[in-house]
Amino acid sequence: MSNILVVNQVNKVYGRKQALNNVSLNIAPGRIVGLLGSNGSGKSTLMKLVAGLLHPASGSIQVTGKPIGLETKSLVSFMPDRPLTEKWMKVRDAIAYYRDFYADFDEEKAREMLEFMNLAEDERVSHLSKGMNERLQLTLALSRKARLYLLDEPIGGVDPVARGKILDAIVKFYDEDSSLIISTHLVNDIERIFDEVVFIREGKVFMHEEVETIRLKHGKSVDEMFKEVYAE
Repeated sequence: MSNILVVNQVNKVYGRKQALNNVSLNIAPGRIVGLLGSNGSGKSTLMKLVAGLLHPASGSIQVTGKPIGLETKSLVSFMPDRPLTEKWMKVRDAIAYYRDFYADFDEEKAREMLEFMNLAEDERVSHLSKGMNERLQLTLALSRKARLYLLDEPIGGVDPVARGKILDAIVKFYDEDSSLIISTHLVNDIERIFDEVVFIREGKVFMHEEVETIRLKHGKSVDEMFKEVYAE
């Protein structure tokens, strides 16, 4: 089975800062992947490149064998770390906005997710707590029929109860023919749903390993490994 995502020797530079340094990565279908690193390690830059929002200085990125561009817009669903919804919207307006904007948006799935998330359609977006807003953004991102889902810090600044609900929703609603990459530094809360993890440090892939391998080979949890890698 061919890979959903292939990143090949990608470099990205902002002024004098090298944000990504010769990054290569293959992600197979049906995987939930943790993209782990401290702030400024290059996680968000890599996600934006895969989503087609930035262009690499060199190297190539393909989704289902297609180079990043207009054709891959419908293959990748990106949940950025800042909400895409407007403050004037109600939850139903956000659903309608995504339905009109994305031909692949599954309104039925969105409503099922809203119910699971305990989100009312007549709630104003501006009145939602951070946790509820994250639930809405996740609903919007996962209700697209994409092949690759990118979630940038989906549980950042969210209380533990909301985190649990968000993680349960990810596992319940993601399509197993697709793959899902989640960037986070809150490893302890989220590692239970990962199949594999990519550690990125100072713009380089430091480690790409199956979660089971980390536990068996190193005798550590992903969180313990993370603290070891980023303690220096």
